[in-house]
Amino acid sequence: MDIDRMRDREYCLSILKEYTKSENLLKHAYAVEACVRAYAEKFGEDVEYWGNVGLLHDFDYEKYPTAEEHPYKGYEILKEKGFDKEFRDAILSHASHTGLPRDTLLKKTLFACDELSGFITAVTLVRPNKDLNEVKVKSVKKKMKDKAFARAVSREDIIKGAEELGVPLEEHIEFCIEAMKKIKEVLGL
Repeated sequence: MDIDRMRDREYCLSILKEYTKSENLLKHAYAVEACVRAYAEKFGEDVEYWGNVGLLHDFDYEKYPTAEEHPYKGYEILKEKGFDKEFRDAILSHASHTGLPRDTLLKKTLFACDELSGFITAVTLVRPNKDLNEVKVKSVKKKMKDKAFARAVSREDIIKGAEELGVPLEEHIEFCIEAMKKIKEVLGL
């Protein structure tokens, strides 16, 4: 496959929607995409390519939710469709259980944005107006200390992601909130 296909959001969106029907999982994909795209822009990288890695990082999760299958099945599906190794490896490395090292900026960025974007969404949904504009870094950090809140989200991964990316946690949270605000209508936030 040529690079243009991997940079084609409509094509990647069609793959996402073929495998993912859950509105929440689709919104998660869009949130991660928004954060990864914003970092690509900041770092002077290929915004479309990086964005599509974010968009497709969990596309296989609904059909293959176990650690034995996700994201391995997605890796194989994308390989069959001709996606390059860099694209597939970035997706594979976002799940720590695969053991694939996050040794590129793209891999580090995807990992850093994945759990955090989900957590920001959860924080937004408990706000009185469910409005992303009301979410501040301090409220995200406060909720991170509450182990009962959004317990499925790994706080360790959020912290580790910022560290691996080399960005202070507060700055990373602020950056992702701002990136997600650009698509808040799509996210319903």
